[in-house]
Amino acid sequence: MIELDHVSFTYHGQTEPVLSDVTLSIGEGELVLFAGQTGAGKSTLLGTINGLVPHFTGGHLEGTVSVDGETTRSRPPREFAHLVGVVGQDPLAGFVTDTVEDELAYGMEQLGLAPQVMRRRVEETLDLLGIAELRGRALRTLSGGQQQRVAIGSVLTTHPKVLVLDEPTSALDPIAAEEVLATLARLVEDLGTTVLMAEHRMERVIPFADRMIYVPGTGGVVDGTPAEVLRDTPIAPPIVQLGRLAGWDPLPMSVRDARRAAGSLRSSLGSAPSRPVGAGPVLLSSSDVVVRYGPKVAVRAVSLDLCAGSVLAMMGRNGSGKSSLLWALQGSGPRRGGTVRVDDTDPKSLDSARARKLVGMVPQTASDLLYLQTVADECAAADVESGATPGFCSSLLDRLAPGISRSAHPRDLSEGQRLALVLAVQLSAAPRIMLLDEPTRGLDYTAKAALATMITDLAAEGRAVVVATHDVEFVASVADRVVVMAEGEIVSDGPTGEVLGGSPAFATQVAKIMGESWLTVDDVRSALPQVVR
Repeated sequence: MIELDHVSFTYHGQTEPVLSDVTLSIGEGELVLFAGQTGAGKSTLLGTINGLVPHFTGGHLEGTVSVDGETTRSRPPREFAHLVGVVGQDPLAGFVTDTVEDELAYGMEQLGLAPQVMRRRVEETLDLLGIAELRGRALRTLSGGQQQRVAIGSVLTTHPKVLVLDEPTSALDPIAAEEVLATLARLVEDLGTTVLMAEHRMERVIPFADRMIYVPGTGGVVDGTPAEVLRDTPIAPPIVQLGRLAGWDPLPMSVRDARRAAGSLRSSLGSAPSRPVGAGPVLLSSSDVVVRYGPKVAVRAVSLDLCAGSVLAMMGRNGSGKSSLLWALQGSGPRRGGTVRVDDTDPKSLDSARARKLVGMVPQTASDLLYLQTVADECAAADVESGATPGFCSSLLDRLAPGISRSAHPRDLSEGQRLALVLAVQLSAAPRIMLLDEPTRGLDYTAKAALATMITDLAAEGRAVVVATHDVEFVASVADRVVVMAEGEIVSDGPTGEVLGGSPAFATQVAKIMGESWLTVDDVRSALPQVVR
């Protein structure tokens, strides 16, 4: 179905190729996971499949890429629309209509399908992805996760032979992500669709993947089954890290397999480590916060205090009100009721520079905060605005995503690299309260570990950090308190171990294998006898 023959690619202005002499053959009806560190070249490799690379990106391509016998070099990407469907990292950037139903129908209109066929496929896709209640909604009013599902649906309606997805579950809650992945697996099994997926949260995808292609960032690729590839990769999901720690052979690729092998490991452990909870003075106090968008109530009279030295994780299904609450706390959001106080001051009443010193915010669409021509300019401006030592922002960026060219345009960076840049810009102001909305989206395990260390350091300095995320593994590693939202209200609030360990929806891989008292691989490692470690 897909053939890459000695493919190399170099972007304009760069001397080193992103891809070097890559040869792959991908058959019909395979689900292939593409993995690698942020900026390693996964998106570039996927872009060659339908000709976006190099027809849209520019650059020099060597070798041949063909899909169903057609070479991408000889034809523009639009002539591959019936063969290859693409869902990018930023759903909103790919929308061309205003409402959900129109977006689902748009691709079929361009292919000239009959109206009755279009109507049937729209209904099937709405049900398949569980978004029937969104059919008349304006796309810009949807949450990030809802937009992601609509983007996937707009491609599925055209019934492509090849489906290319770049971080398709990054904005989805755990249940929605499982539903989307199960849907993709059904497409592979029932329709013979070839699915190519780049995803940093490998723990979600591995149980569904037939094959894994690891992009190490050196130009080449490593190809094999997930078990073969993950044996030696520097990045790995928690289930594989646990298998390596325990010396299991073969390495488990599913929770079920790991649970079967975990009996002796459980018996060798002591008690689960305790998790300290930050209990410093209250830095931000909010009471009865209400957020409305027209007749829709997004946040319903929520009261929340943020304490110094604490890391609070905010979780809940897509559309539960997490982002709306964060913006209301920061001061920029449309708060319709309630109070927010930081040092007896409402952040909403301050100018942006003063407010940023009190409450920093990194939104889901982090690139909205980037406006200069180079990475170096963004870092330098952040240092000046924050009164930081020159080079401080740049050093933060290197901790999060090393190797980013300072001469690169921010819009040319990968999603994960742009997020890392915005995080560095906001953190350079060292605000007393830091609000992060989906901060791990697009970040690999190494970058997430660096971010976790940075957040822990901020809390240790007496700051309060809030992380709104669907990444339960990250929450387990960094948060001491978890709030779960549903329909604009807080439905659960407690220590991380209690909220995550006792929830089937939010349990980590380690908790599913070892029991609810164990959340991370580090928890297990710290409890092992010294001789076993």
